Amino acid sequence: MSENTDTAGPGEQTRCGMVAVVGAPNAGKSTLVNRLTGSKVTIVSPKPQTTRFRIRAVVMQGQTQIILTDTPGIFAPRRRLDRAMVAAAWEGAQDADVALLMVDARAGMTEAVESIVSVLKRSKVPIWLVLNKSDLIDTKTLLPLTATLNQQLSFEETFMISAEKGDGLDRLMNALAARLPYGPWLFPEDELSDLPERMLAAEIVREQILRQTHEEVPHHATVETESWQERRDGSVRIDCTIYVGRASQKAILIGDGGSKVKDIGKRARAELEKLLERRVHLFLNVKERQGWDEERARLRAIGLDDAG
Repeated sequence: MSENTDTAGPGEQTRCGMVAVVGAPNAGKSTLVNRLTGSKVTIVSPKPQTTRFRIRAVVMQGQTQIILTDTPGIFAPRRRLDRAMVAAAWEGAQDADVALLMVDARAGMTEAVESIVSVLKRSKVPIWLVLNKSDLIDTKTLLPLTATLNQQLSFEETFMISAEKGDGLDRLMNALAARLPYGPWLFPEDELSDLPERMLAAEIVREQILRQTHEEVPHHATVETESWQERRDGSVRIDCTIYVGRASQKAILIGDGGSKVKDIGKRARAELEKLLERRVHLFLNVKERQGWDEERARLRAIGLDDAG
């Protein structure tokens, strides 16, 4: 992603800053980032731990460039992959000008939220509380939850939103635009994300795996783009490899006569054609690779630093 140090114009003061979106899995972080960006920059699914690495999205609000960092959900890690995901989330929060703690208002004060709050207490970054899905519960439940969270941590601001419906987002965006520091924009005005196209393709395939498979398969699969070939007619050929940990997972992903992987490829291709605005030839290969989620090389390939 190229940098752009130009201001908006003579005599105009611009603002620019990093805003990290942190929280427990399934709090709605990716939905919020996509909604504010107005485009799909990060994948979403009903399953927890969908986001695996930090993705930066650029949102313009007046003369302010808001760089949103969508981070993995914070949870108790077990695998090397898990540790790398949680480390990426905390690094995103530490690098920000403002951190948004997103809490699923329906779930309330869970152990995961309590654990995150305990760490955020030590942070020097201004923390804002964002209660998501607040439209789905009544005020009698929402207000005590807000009070409890603010007793645990002194939030600079509190917002009640619905990332899905867009409720309360204008107020949040206006407040962020006024809070971020003065400075030149870091990215071109029309740039949406720092996610490379090769990684976008892999993520779109993984999104369909999350949506089309169940039980242990979704969280034991990873996708890498092996080849990206531009064609003379303007289309692109993309070859992706799906790695899973066990032979049984490979069999589920392939399906009877290849039916499951064909369906995953069909849906992913349609999504990629919409995002890339051109014809896509997508080819998927499924490989068994036991212990891929402990391999440093595999973690680097999906955009994560090794957390040890």
